[in-house]
Amino acid sequence: MSFVEVNHLSRSFGDIHAVRDISFSFNKGDIFGFIGPNGAGKSTTMRILATLDLPSAGDCVVDGLSTVDDADKVRHKIGYMPDSYGAYPNMTVTEYLDFFARAYQLHGAARRRAVLDTIDFCQLEGIKEKLITTLSKGMKQRLCLGRCLIHDPQMLILDEPSAGLDPRARIEFRDLLKILAEQGKSIFISSHILSELEELCNGVAIIEQGQLVTTGDVKDMKAKIREQATIKSSEESKDIVIEIHLSDVHPDAERILAEQPQISNVDVRERFISLQCPSDNQSQAALLKRLIDAGLPICHFAGRDQNLEDVFLHMTEGKVQ
Repeated sequence: MSFVEVNHLSRSFGDIHAVRDISFSFNKGDIFGFIGPNGAGKSTTMRILATLDLPSAGDCVVDGLSTVDDADKVRHKIGYMPDSYGAYPNMTVTEYLDFFARAYQLHGAARRRAVLDTIDFCQLEGIKEKLITTLSKGMKQRLCLGRCLIHDPQMLILDEPSAGLDPRARIEFRDLLKILAEQGKSIFISSHILSELEELCNGVAIIEQGQLVTTGDVKDMKAKIREQATIKSSEESKDIVIEIHLSDVHPDAERILAEQPQISNVDVRERFISLQCPSDNQSQAALLKRLIDAGLPICHFAGRDQNLEDVFLHMTEGKVQ
């Protein structure tokens, strides 16, 4: 039996079916990603798993306990970080953590130790006496993570925890999650930053229009896409994604690329370009020569393997409810 199991879960709001008979599971120490478009049913599923909503059908199980029948016991095993949360404007960082330690019925020396340990782990020592309203977005996210950790839960449910963070804050937050997973905590995380989830996660579930599209190991999913692409291709060699970096922005880059034969799915973002072209070396060499001759200041030209974004685009259709 897995540590966390979502079993045939459904949730409807009148005629709107937010979640439709989805099932997946993950174990202790796993970082499990939850991916889908806005309105796909991610937050609804997370709220049910966090015991804050009731399913219309099915159940969620955490360490053998039902989130419906054993909600009080489950709450002591989980820490939930929603996509928005109360800031309590007149509280300092220490007071905020102490408040939640009391809410989890920690007393005396145990409560003080929990607050100090959380401040230390989340690297909040330098701001522990500051008012919450004065904190940066990154510090607020660390504080909210600390609030989830104050009672030492076995699982964290994190709904878009990296939204709005700058690159450094995202990296630091990601490092904290890796440490928690190494300590044996299960982490269930949703994010639209798929490159981040690909690096973090043992497995993922992809949901669209309330229905589970696929679930499993990211490497297995990428291998499946490569296999399907090979079968689908009627040619001996299939297309490959090429990443191109320019040393400077070129005003005619899009026009030059539009004139090139045998390429598709061109995406130009200032100095960074991605496109598809035939995978054989001769075609790639010819393309590179034509682009250089046309005046593009290319400093990087290389093939890229499928990533989690490719899996998501391949598996979903972009539909919303």
